[in-house]
Amino acid sequence: MRPDTLEARDARSVIHGLTNLKRHLELGPTVIERGHGVWVVDNHGREYIEAMSGLWCIALGYGEQRLAAVAARQMGQLAYYPLTSHKSHPSAIELAGKLLAIAPAPMSRVWFANSGSEANDCAVRLAWYYWNAMGKPGKRKLLAHQLAYHGNTIATASLSGVNYAHEGFNLPLPGFLHVACPHYYRGARPGESESAFTQRLLADIEARIAAEGADTIAAFFTEPIIAAGGVVVPPAGYFDGLQKLLRKHDILLVCDEVVTGFARTGNMFGATTMNIVPDMLVCAKALSSAYIPISALMINDRVFQAIARQSDELGVFGLTMTYCGHPVATAVAREAIRIYEEEDFPARVRQLEAPFLGGLRELELHPLVGEVRGKGLLAGVELVRDKATREPFARTQKIGAICAGIAEKHGLILRAIGDTLALCPPLVISEAEIAELLKRLRIALDETAATLSRA
Repeated sequence: MRPDTLEARDARSVIHGLTNLKRHLELGPTVIERGHGVWVVDNHGREYIEAMSGLWCIALGYGEQRLAAVAARQMGQLAYYPLTSHKSHPSAIELAGKLLAIAPAPMSRVWFANSGSEANDCAVRLAWYYWNAMGKPGKRKLLAHQLAYHGNTIATASLSGVNYAHEGFNLPLPGFLHVACPHYYRGARPGESESAFTQRLLADIEARIAAEGADTIAAFFTEPIIAAGGVVVPPAGYFDGLQKLLRKHDILLVCDEVVTGFARTGNMFGATTMNIVPDMLVCAKALSSAYIPISALMINDRVFQAIARQSDELGVFGLTMTYCGHPVATAVAREAIRIYEEEDFPARVRQLEAPFLGGLRELELHPLVGEVRGKGLLAGVELVRDKATREPFARTQKIGAICAGIAEKHGLILRAIGDTLALCPPLVISEAEIAELLKRLRIALDETAATLSRA
């Protein structure tokens, strides 16, 4: 890299997440300068299909002028005001009311934050606050799935069930517990049916609750679809059984809709798609189509009444962040929801699911592809060494990363999660663009297979 290039200047100044920082000093970044719809263009003029919506988030695509106009108008009218000390502003009030109206289960109030990590972190704190209010301070432990991703604050990185969020960071904290990922393709025993697999996992969770003591467990966090863990869709009956267990043992259920919210799975919320009725629900990312940082935590009346009583006894609800419910962010998010509803994006996603997932499932005939899984416009393509035995590649081979790198050379940006290729295109994608995405992905798979055969 020449020292005056954007790439070299980045390598000298910017720290990147989910990146090998030492290798980045040599390789530098791909610098994206502009975008429109599902397409982005780098600083050399190369075009790419952004098949990951950035980080699962730019649902309405690039260049949505309605959102830009609302942001500019709100900045001119009221650029900032906090939601503290009995103060509020119209855009936060309107957005909160709309979220409660469209929530997939009865909810009572909305807490705003700036990212999915923050909102999940606040859900942890509210779970503890709730049980203290209920006179059960011993209920402090938290359960989540292995491979789940719930954020990167200290608490939510502990909650996340991925090693990279823990290794080298002295995490997870004590009391953050993980149960098996409900991935039938990877976790089933030989000859085990999907129903038997589900019942075994539920029995293991109940045994874990018994071993820890239900009176020590505050909440269970789950994604409707485990996105960053490889786009894992839990089997039929899993969530029904899990919710019965949690109700039986009086454990709160927190639904993390950071990725699945706002039409991604063919319904406004993934909780509807997967038949989940949570006590708290977290949303972010597509809430503003990523045009500005914002997240929201919805809580049901059971939780709200207890924390309201607790705050009265203590004299104040001691949780706040400077930019919670920021006027510009809440105005943009409200406009994004108008677009989702006016253009009926849930119906659009249901219509596009067949060409998208159907086209990906045709790739299961490819010698490298073991499983294709997903809902709506969210999918994972798992690469395997042996299709018959489901034997994975050695982690050191980094086949997923190799394939993703080849795809990028062919103008397709996706994400390798181990050896699963994750795809989460903007909801504005057309059938013709889906066909082009599939074409480029097949080329990448073929070139990856050719690379392996030469090794």
